[in-house]
Amino acid sequence: MGVLANDAHIIMNPSPTSSSSAPPDISADWLDQLLASDAADHGGDYIADNGFTARIMQALPSRDALPAWRKPAIAAIWLVAAALLATSLPGTAHEVAREAFRLFAAKPFSLSTLAFVLAALGIAAWTGAALALRRD
Repeated sequence: MGVLANDAHIIMNPSPTSSSSAPPDISADWLDQLLASDAADHGGDYIADNGFTARIMQALPSRDALPAWRKPAIAAIWLVAAALLATSLPGTAHEVAREAFRLFAAKPFSLSTLAFVLAALGIAAWTGAALALRRD
């Protein structure tokens, strides 16, 4: 494993016969852990590519670093948006509640209609929860 002086024979991952078995550094990211466990399951499946993978990885451009001010700026933007929403919401919520009361008070409905609406809302909520929590 390593780079030779003439850069003609670069090997990206060690062959299955190499003695280096240091575990990779796994961050707390669930995807990294999943990939590392999958790699551990298939660690013996070495494919010799004569340095092709290493040459491709070296030819890729370096990853751009995000500026340090980006996260605080995004947090500040979301805080401003939340403050604007909070200041405009009380009047809007009052108007929506008043119109909903006028709509329901103007049209009489029976207990069976109310039960049907509640059942439909419950079915919709449980369907949404089932779709959101499924494991495909």
